[in-house]
Amino acid sequence: MTVQNPWQQNNDAYLSSAIEWIRLRLEQFAVQEHRSDQTAGLAATAVGTDVASSGFRRSIFGHKPQAPAPSPPATVNRTPPSDAQVTQARETMDKCAHATPPPAALILQKRCELSNFELEILLLCAAVELDTRVAGLCARAHNDSSKAFPTYALALAAFSSPTWDALSPERPLRFWRLIEIAQGPAVPLTASPIRADERIVNYLKGLNHLDERLIPFLTLLTAPNQKRALPIPPSHTTVAANLTQGLVNNALPGLIHLLGLDSASKQAVACEVASGLSLALYQLPAAALPASLAELETLARTWRREVLLLPVGLYLDARDAERDASPVTRFLSRSDGLVFLDTRENWRNLQRESLSVDINRPTRTEQLESWSSLLNNPETAAALASQFSLSQLEIHRAAAAASRGGASTPPEDRLWEACRLISRPKLDLLAQRLEAKATWDDFVLPDMEIGTLRDICTQARQSVRVYDEWGFGKRMNRGLGLSALFSGESGTGKTMAAEVIANELKLNLYRIDLSAVVSKYIGETEKNLRQVFDAAEDGASILFFDEADALFGKRSEVKDSHDRYANIEINYLLQRMESYSGLAILATNLKSSLDSAFLRRLRFILHFPFPNAAQRKRIWERAFPPAVPRASLDLEFLSRLNVAGGTIHNIALKAAFLAAGRRVPVSMDLVLEAARSEFRKLERPVNEVDFRWQAKRAASPVAAA
Repeated sequence: MTVQNPWQQNNDAYLSSAIEWIRLRLEQFAVQEHRSDQTAGLAATAVGTDVASSGFRRSIFGHKPQAPAPSPPATVNRTPPSDAQVTQARETMDKCAHATPPPAALILQKRCELSNFELEILLLCAAVELDTRVAGLCARAHNDSSKAFPTYALALAAFSSPTWDALSPERPLRFWRLIEIAQGPAVPLTASPIRADERIVNYLKGLNHLDERLIPFLTLLTAPNQKRALPIPPSHTTVAANLTQGLVNNALPGLIHLLGLDSASKQAVACEVASGLSLALYQLPAAALPASLAELETLARTWRREVLLLPVGLYLDARDAERDASPVTRFLSRSDGLVFLDTRENWRNLQRESLSVDINRPTRTEQLESWSSLLNNPETAAALASQFSLSQLEIHRAAAAASRGGASTPPEDRLWEACRLISRPKLDLLAQRLEAKATWDDFVLPDMEIGTLRDICTQARQSVRVYDEWGFGKRMNRGLGLSALFSGESGTGKTMAAEVIANELKLNLYRIDLSAVVSKYIGETEKNLRQVFDAAEDGASILFFDEADALFGKRSEVKDSHDRYANIEINYLLQRMESYSGLAILATNLKSSLDSAFLRRLRFILHFPFPNAAQRKRIWERAFPPAVPRASLDLEFLSRLNVAGGTIHNIALKAAFLAAGRRVPVSMDLVLEAARSEFRKLERPVNEVDFRWQAKRAASPVAAA
């Protein structure tokens, strides 16, 4: 047997006495009206006229005066409830109303600012839902069996303190949608059926739950006083504590505008604030907001009502919405209570007082502490903290995903791959993801340049130690990222070097698609570049700007508007490159075409020289995979072909296809044939003297394998 709590018992007693009071009032009114109608009917029969007062009373119920009855009906002797009975029921109501806390109806009256007459209308509508006898009494009061429902006219006549403005759209009953009016065509508003909203009837009964019409739009993030599974880092704890204290003291507006790229961290802070205020926090995606103004108004009004009835807050996720999107700003202008707005950048036209707060990812030191608490290997924890910028939730997700991996893969590799998948940015429309396959063994470059590439990898790995542990980050507010320029002729290995670095650091490599970034429309190029950098900042990736001179060219003298906007693009790139915290690699064949301001901001500038004969021989040694069937190749002779590594790769690939088509091993003849074809493609002169390998072999019996 379920034992009700004292408040529920008192609330039920209040509702029971309220329904009893309404029944007595309706029955008293119905009998009085019936007697009045009978008296009017007898008088009309005696003098042959209708009584105006009876007709007027009936006209407010929405039907015409009836013909006078030839004789009194059988119910003429019905005894109406006495005033003492009505008074006793009212006193019982008032006694229950003075309890602490008061019944739900009194709480609703205070929060919605209902007058006593408006509360009586609401209780009349709720009584029909809770007591089957009330509908019949309504029909008797209307003197019409088809009208077994409450109307505004009935309330005006039955209750002692009526007011005409109770059904105004600006008054609480209709503004908060506490009642519904089913007004048919050509039916006066006062004669139309009214009924209590289902959510309100349940509230009056003590069942306080979220309106089911909001459930398709909302997702619960945290319940009141719910303990978080993951503690938030100290930097976020400080922000959450300040916001909570400000909201408790009413020193902050109800709209908190959370800025930044990391939505997981913003949600964690919002949940911490909501828990501190004992609120349930629900998430509403901006994409779910209706486009129709009427539907948007209904949604906003329903949510505002929930704020009055429940301890709730809203997390409006607009990170992917257009800046100052109309549905979002319109919804905010019509919402109340605590709202967290999640956007990447600041919105100005919110139409509501707000406080903007920047929420960044946990600091590198905090991420290192999180990794260290999950791993027993300090070196692995430091490497993960240096290469990936993840929230607390993402760190634990990566660790959980790695623990579910196959036993054949080392745990460190599973963990690294899990981090790569979680942090993979949304760059598919603006960049091409390159599968980094090249390794140090595939790469031929002078020792000095190889050393520079290894220095780039070292700085990328040790950023946490230098910036956070050793304190360099406290002295710097920009330039914390790593940028490098690879210059040199086409085919000298710039793209391969980027692949080697990505492979060494185990990071995603994205080549920026200039055709998707550069736009002829003013401001679109900067917008696309911002999306590129923001997405890459969000994920552990290397940005590779091939043919960088097309974007990072020199600023020119302003002669017209085109020059001015071109310079604006370059200025934006200068600022964004300096604030970018990841690894960016620029590759160009025309170093002299780049703006000198970019060169100052680059951490490394590496020139890829044209390979000499010894280097070309090493490239030829690596040109064919081991599985390729080959005859004896004179690598010394091939190294004399004055071509770069990219051209050597093309020649080797063509020779392999020629051999496959003729079903023979790759031979010197096929390689030289492919070389002639490649020279013609590049519009280079084909000097047959350089290709006379047969004559040379006849003169010298020594042929290198």
